[in-house]
Amino acid sequence: MPDDPENRDPQPAVPAARYELLVRAVTSYAIYMIDLDGKVLSWNAGAERLKGYAETEIVGQHFSNFFTPEERDAGRPAFALKTAAEAGRWEDEGWRVRKDGTRFWALAGLDATRDESGELIGFAKITRDMTERRMAQQALAESERRFRLLVSSVIDSALLTLDLEGIIQSWNPGAERVKGYAADDVIGKQFSIFYTPEAREAGEPERVLSAARSEGR
Repeated sequence: MPDDPENRDPQPAVPAARYELLVRAVTSYAIYMIDLDGKVLSWNAGAERLKGYAETEIVGQHFSNFFTPEERDAGRPAFALKTAAEAGRWEDEGWRVRKDGTRFWALAGLDATRDESGELIGFAKITRDMTERRMAQQALAESERRFRLLVSSVIDSALLTLDLEGIIQSWNPGAERVKGYAADDVIGKQFSIFYTPEAREAGEPERVLSAARSEGR
């Protein structure tokens, strides 16, 4: 006779100690608890790896130690606690400081924790090191800046970019000199304006775009 779902024993609850073991074992994120005043109550392996403090060194210390001097002077730690207490969560992305004084770019979240009655008892803090992503973004931005400077310095060739539909996105001084249009006159318009009426009627701009999409040029 099949089991009656209503008569089955309830699944045993996972002991809180197991959750604590799980959190402590995580190494890719700094996960720790702080009290209502901002003092560190717990510390996992990821926090030690990321921030450089052993648990015995940091528990009982204020979490503002991880902020830069500039942000401490600006009252950022207190603002984080206040926001999390009132809104339930505070999120931030910015520089943080390790024990040895070096800085890393962090994605941080601070969540309010409450007891069964709903009373605020502290905060859960999760931090992830995003330095590599930050460096990649900065490198890309610098590469784009240099490319724009290069393009803007070219005056003997028309250099412009189009979107997939042939809409003009950028316009260099060379394009203005060669074609006679100022950037404000053409950006946002279809590049077919440079073709003769006969070529447009024959579908030449569409053929050019199609060839560039399929063949690369």
